[in-house]
Amino acid sequence: MSYKFLLFDLDHTLLDFDAAEDVALTELLLEARVSDVQDYKDFYIPMNKALWDDLTLKKITKDELINTRFSRLFAHFGHDVDGKAFALRYQEFLSQQGQTFSGARELLTDLNGEGYRLLAATNGVQFIQEGRLLASDIDGLFEQVFISGATGFQKPDKAFFDWIASDVDSFNHSRALMIGDSLLADIQGGNNAGIDTAWYNPDKKENSSSAIPTYTVKDYEELQYLLDN
Repeated sequence: MSYKFLLFDLDHTLLDFDAAEDVALTELLLEARVSDVQDYKDFYIPMNKALWDDLTLKKITKDELINTRFSRLFAHFGHDVDGKAFALRYQEFLSQQGQTFSGARELLTDLNGEGYRLLAATNGVQFIQEGRLLASDIDGLFEQVFISGATGFQKPDKAFFDWIASDVDSFNHSRALMIGDSLLADIQGGNNAGIDTAWYNPDKKENSSSAIPTYTVKDYEELQYLLDN
């Protein structure tokens, strides 16, 4: 298959969200003068991931996720806080974090040079993702950036991909490839939209979901080889 349109997920695929989250959380918790920063982070990280999974599955709303995760965190340690205020402060810290994985810039630069049309396709809050891209070394390497917070839809909704298809000149589903780490969002989203997918799986996780990737790659080199051949 000859691909032309490469839709890249950002977090955990190109942007190092774990590193960004760790710095932003540390800054927030130090500012809040909590007794044990690491204990708070150890509770928050899996809780937050579970909430994002629930959002992907439409069990909760985006506002519920954003505005309650910190009140839930502090309640676990016996404190009552304004979850919305903490969320806004955390978002400010997070929006300044532009950490990328080693080789991400080189990959995108090479693909641009080979004539691919690169599109970022990410779930998230618009100003956070825009800020993180601006702070990163991959800013400016995408033809267009699509962030779920800018519309009413998010991966894996077909409507999110319809939005991309309607906004990208000469978009062709049969020549598009969705590349990302999330089976729930990226791969299922590609399945829903009728777009081929490459599951970026550096940790070699088992696929126990209903999502069916067209390809599975463990690193950027394998992705590059797939596209070249």
